[in-house]
Amino acid sequence: MKSALSVALGVAAVAFIATPLTAFAGGTISGKVTFGGKAESKEFAFSKFPNPGFCVKNPDKSLAEGDKRFLKQIEVGSGGGLKNAVVAVADIEDKAFIDGYAGTEVVAAFCDFQPYSGIVVNSKSFKVENTDADPDDPKSVAGVLHNPHSFIVKGASSATGFNIGLAKKGDKLDKPVVFRGNAAQVGYLRLQCDQHEFMQSFFLPVTNPHYAIVKEDGSFEIKNVPAGKHKVVVWHPFVNKGKRTEFDVDVADGGTANLKADLK
Repeated sequence: MKSALSVALGVAAVAFIATPLTAFAGGTISGKVTFGGKAESKEFAFSKFPNPGFCVKNPDKSLAEGDKRFLKQIEVGSGGGLKNAVVAVADIEDKAFIDGYAGTEVVAAFCDFQPYSGIVVNSKSFKVENTDADPDDPKSVAGVLHNPHSFIVKGASSATGFNIGLAKKGDKLDKPVVFRGNAAQVGYLRLQCDQHEFMQSFFLPVTNPHYAIVKEDGSFEIKNVPAGKHKVVVWHPFVNKGKRTEFDVDVADGGTANLKADLK
């Protein structure tokens, strides 16, 4: 004969199993960013800049050919996928995310800023580390001089954020990014080395963790987006003159919203 306790436990177990799992952390936005135009790059002659013998050693051989270095302004991957685009939910201001953001990190390596594109948070840290030194050049054994210079770009205008030389390998900077007025809503940050003009990278300001830098084929996925209708921006520094393209996306709790962003 079963005890009252065992019967009660059995009923509780059945009740637990039968209860549907309805608690979601939000939904997902996934899709692909494509570009209908052609790839573009800007050529630079190594001979016009310091350390030509070192900079040409970059292991990414697609960045150099002979005495020429390329700034890949627009790269188009398989199926028209737009490389280096950033996708971000634009209508959420997450104070906890902003307060806890540890900073954007950039590395200067073989005369290249990495990553090429990313995100920043207004009034939060932007960090750059110089990892370059040339053992074959007596003047650069301790370090290849890089001079990270940030610009807050808003339309056709830009203003200097910081401009700091990193003379030695291991030198670092840590400065806050400051967007004034509505620059954080319409602008972006451009980083350029004053010693090597072809060293450039670009960053979109965000106010929440719901963003993605697309993969090589232009695809992306943003998880845990609060359910509801959202404004999503797709941005690339050299497409549409750096202007953001907006899309309306409806995210269902526990569901996946598909966004196909074809930029012209």
